[in-house]
Amino acid sequence: MGDEKAFSHLFEKHYAHLIRYGNSLSPLKDKVQDCVQEVFTDIWIYRESISESIVVKAYLLSSVRKRIARHQERDRFFGKTTSIDTIEFLLDFSIEHDLIADETTANKVFNLNKLLNELPSRQKEALYLRYHQGLSVDEIASTLDVNYQSANNLLYRAVLNLRKDWKDIILLFLAVTTSLL
Repeated sequence: MGDEKAFSHLFEKHYAHLIRYGNSLSPLKDKVQDCVQEVFTDIWIYRESISESIVVKAYLLSSVRKRIARHQERDRFFGKTTSIDTIEFLLDFSIEHDLIADETTANKVFNLNKLLNELPSRQKEALYLRYHQGLSVDEIASTLDVNYQSANNLLYRAVLNLRKDWKDIILLFLAVTTSLL
């Protein structure tokens, strides 16, 4: 992993996704950019000791999440914010208007967005990691720093909450999110 070209490719491929994810955890966009850049700096500095068997995307997402939490803990120590457990997942789901073909679909997408945004923060984050970042349940567990069963439960409860409010939502959600990947 010591190759500068490979590092540049890694940075270019993941930087924008990590910024979006970081912005969903913190409203302070400048601090998010700093955290993402610090993660890449650490990767370069410690490149010799990073295992080649890691799942890169999950590792990067987890690193950004932990870096933001550390910054927020430090700020809390100085009286500015709260702990990682109280961080609210800030991303509002919104499906691009280009995907909406007619008024019926537009109405369904509007309702889907509304229901997704009403989910508890951790469930919303788990769905984001699963369907927008394409992570497996194991990778979600690692990113959220929970065990496999807890990650699975978050996803299950999110789908259950959506299903109880609107039966058609799962098919629409899966169809729309797969077209975004």
